Amino acid sequence: MRERIHRSLDFGLVTLAAAILIGPVAGCAQNESDAVADALSAAWPGMAEGATVMDWEGNVLREGSNGYTCFPTPPTLAGTAPMCMDSEWAKWAEAWQNKTEYAAESLGISYMLAGDGGASNIDPYAEGPTDDNEWITEGAHLMILAPAALLEGYSTDPENGGPYVMWTGTPYAHLMVPIGARD
Repeated sequence: MRERIHRSLDFGLVTLAAAILIGPVAGCAQNESDAVADALSAAWPGMAEGATVMDWEGNVLREGSNGYTCFPTPPTLAGTAPMCMDSEWAKWAEAWQNKTEYAAESLGISYMLAGDGGASNIDPYAEGPTDDNEWITEGAHLMILAPAALLEGYSTDPENGGPYVMWTGTPYAHLMVPIGARD
């Protein structure tokens, strides 16, 4: 299964997806041990124990066994924004990067327990905040993929105090689940 996950990830494309999901560009460098620690900070401890860790060039920094792949904060981003994703999220990232259709066939989960630098709530390709793109900076959160019918009924308002659908009406819609208060 890990081989399928690794083959399905186009690391250049996933980097771009993370840049859009996570926020503004800046610069930071990490050594390998710092990159592993940063990547694993995106997940809860029990899941982090068995996760594969990869850098943004596609190098495996640590082998894992549980089907999750964790990435450190991209080196082009400011702040902390690591993420861990399962194989369904890898399919989503590939579709998003290639601007192709995606329809969740099963539930997928991505952890960003260290938070992110911000993204538009309505435009999957926005590169920064504008007056009309509902830019939201999210603290610790989960992102859940589900068949479209399961997302119906959830709010699309990121200020509603609970889960909300991001990028509704697009093939890339997913449920954002804040954990705790926003910064």
